[in-house]
Amino acid sequence: MQNAECRMQNEDAVRENAAVDKSFEFAVRIVNLYKYLTHEHKEYILSKQLLRSGTSIGANVAEAQWGQSKADFTAKMNIALKEASETHYWLKLLYRTDYLSRRQYESLRADVQELLGILMSICKTASTSK
Repeated sequence: MQNAECRMQNEDAVRENAAVDKSFEFAVRIVNLYKYLTHEHKEYILSKQLLRSGTSIGANVAEAQWGQSKADFTAKMNIALKEASETHYWLKLLYRTDYLSRRQYESLRADVQELLGILMSICKTASTSK
C-alpha cells in the first residue's frame, strides 16, 4: 500500500510541475499574441481579455504552489482551471472573427486544451484526497 501511495504522490507532483511549466510557457505565447494583435490588427478589447485570462492561469498555478493549506491550493488550481476555460473562449472568438488564422488558433487551442486536462486532473485529485 505504501508504494502505491508514493507512486500517486509522485504522479501528482509531476502533474503540478507540468502545470507550472506549461502554464508559464503558455503565458509567454499569450503575451506575444497580445503584442501581435495590438500591433498588427489594432485589436485592443478582446486581446486585453485574452491577456488577462491567459496569463492568470500561470499566476494562479504559481500561487497555488505556495498555498497556506490544501484548501488554498485547491482553490487556486480551480481558479486556474476557470481562467483556462475563459482563455479558450477568447481564442475561439478571436478565430471566428478573423483575428487569428486557423493555424494560430489550432496551435493555441491545443496548448490550452492540454492545460485544461492537466488542471482538471489536479483539481479532481485535490478535491478527492484529504
